[in-house]
Amino acid sequence: MDCLICERIERIKSSENPYFVYELETGYVVIGDHQHFFGYSLFLCKEHVTELHFLPKAKRLKHLEEVSLVYEAVYNAFKPEKINCELLGNGDSHVHWHIFPQRAGDMPRKGPVWWLPQETMYNDANRPSPAALEAMKELLRKEIETLVTAV
Repeated sequence: MDCLICERIERIKSSENPYFVYELETGYVVIGDHQHFFGYSLFLCKEHVTELHFLPKAKRLKHLEEVSLVYEAVYNAFKPEKINCELLGNGDSHVHWHIFPQRAGDMPRKGPVWWLPQETMYNDANRPSPAALEAMKELLRKEIETLVTAV
């Protein structure tokens, strides 16, 4: 398989992805592997499409509604000062959203998270411990469930 996102989704389906948090109709919520930005999460589209507009309109609108829900859940769970939410796909051409909670001190200066050197953002010291990962997943799962039931 050539798509990293599809590979991660297959690991979710086989219960082998330790970062998996929650399944929604159009995608999967996962905690990011690296947590320089505490609470960094992703929303992975279930369908392998390279562009958002390639989804049928009804599914696209549902996906956008769900990413908004995930965004709100991340905000509620991790209490950042600001969130950046991005759909890029330059490295992995599969629709997936990066949701970066930001706080003072996360960046050397204000700006997009991608201004941070990759060796800082993806440093192995930023990987959560198994216990921290489980706590983060539970916190985010509870927020998503609260929002899903409120709809």
